[in-house]
Amino acid sequence: MAYTYGKKEKLKSRKLIEALFAKGRSFSAFPLKVFFSIQPAESEVVLQAGVGVSARNFRKATDRNRIKRLLREAYRLQKTELQAVGESQQKSLALFFLYTGKEMPEANVIQDKMRSALNKLAEQINR
Repeated sequence: MAYTYGKKEKLKSRKLIEALFAKGRSFSAFPLKVFFSIQPAESEVVLQAGVGVSARNFRKATDRNRIKRLLREAYRLQKTELQAVGESQQKSLALFFLYTGKEMPEANVIQDKMRSALNKLAEQINR
């Protein structure tokens, strides 16, 4: 149950994504750039996340799709700690992970970087 990434957890709202890039905060954990905004919890969904890869760095859609798949999988497996922090603080988070590297990553590299990014994010929420 905890390791899901269902429809309600996906960041789909164009308005919310635009607001995230315009007004949200961000930090980098190379090769990931993480955009986030923290609001008081209004709905039952604590986390909403999206992923993206630059078409400038990866011309082929198959390459972009593979990287996005790796990012979503790494997030899905490691989000539980962040979810617990959000629930305890009664905050909801909107996240967007942007892959900024120039070469095709290995799955274990993405896992490590996602772990460090989520730990950094948990620290930001606790402040």
